[in-house]
Amino acid sequence: MTPHPDARYIGAMSHVSLFAVVAGLGLVACSPSSFTTQVQGEATVPANPTGAPTLLNAFPAISSFAALDFNENQDFKNRDVAKDEVSRVQVKSLSLKVLSPNDQGFDFLDSLEAVARAGDRESRFAGQDGIAQLGLGPPNPTLSLKADGSVDLRPYVAAPTMAFILRGSGRLPEREVRLQATVVLEVEGGLL
Repeated sequence: MTPHPDARYIGAMSHVSLFAVVAGLGLVACSPSSFTTQVQGEATVPANPTGAPTLLNAFPAISSFAALDFNENQDFKNRDVAKDEVSRVQVKSLSLKVLSPNDQGFDFLDSLEAVARAGDRESRFAGQDGIAQLGLGPPNPTLSLKADGSVDLRPYVAAPTMAFILRGSGRLPEREVRLQATVVLEVEGGLL
């Protein structure tokens, strides 16, 4: 007895559908996962001791942004991803917030740039000019730097250690200003 033509069609479609599902699951299992992590630290901009306008010729270092080892990062550990397994790292955001005094704005800063450094290599990944004119006044304003989405920080994150460095220009503020810096990274790597 010959099977009905519809039965052969349904049988063939069942095999095609099963193949599509298995192939799709295989692609998902091999696709890189994506997660975000952040690095946060504080810096203190010293007060102007003279009272006369004095140029800010170096932005203070942020100690928690130096000697970073992303194998020690909790988000990497939670995902069970080693830093040399990542395929791409992009900056989602970089922000600075005035912590104290709470009546201080960003009018003392003219420009700020952020670079990633590992060994003798570095890449600029964010910046902002004309900060004093942005009107970021108290209380406790937040400055968001413009991230360059085309910069892949993977070589820096995969290095033995790396650092985020902020460079700025402006004037020393009348009072000491404590800032909190936050870098948010989107990381691709590892397997689902």
